[in-house]
Amino acid sequence: MRFMIIRKADAETEAESAPADGGHEALMAQMMAYNEEMAKAGVLVGGDGLMPSSRGFRIKFSNGTPSVIDGPFTEAKELVAGFTMIKVSSREEALDWVKRWPKLDGHGNVELELRQVYEAEDFGPMSAEQKEQYDSVFALSEENAR
Repeated sequence: MRFMIIRKADAETEAESAPADGGHEALMAQMMAYNEEMAKAGVLVGGDGLMPSSRGFRIKFSNGTPSVIDGPFTEAKELVAGFTMIKVSSREEALDWVKRWPKLDGHGNVELELRQVYEAEDFGPMSAEQKEQYDSVFALSEENAR
């Protein structure tokens, strides 16, 4: 089962610069150690931090027609600052990894969200053709990501 660990945004992640307290390098070291531990355990699928919403866009569709809204967006607590994708054997294992989140992040005051990712099987039975197409699309996606 795959889970996404979602790092919620805050004023610091929405800022355009590194924290003024000089803790950026120490935080990066902790994050890399955490990611390396998950990679060595074989559970890390991927992940990245996101640039502030000031560099982003929202695309809203109305009757199929898109309209683009430039960032920044106001409610930082509702925004995503980054994500980590893991593949584990249980919900409990996913929670265990989340509980190891680096303590320097957000100066120890960070909000994470853990969400299980749908797998093809979760949508019910697939025909052999649908399963082949699903597998082919995601194999191509993985190949292009390299």
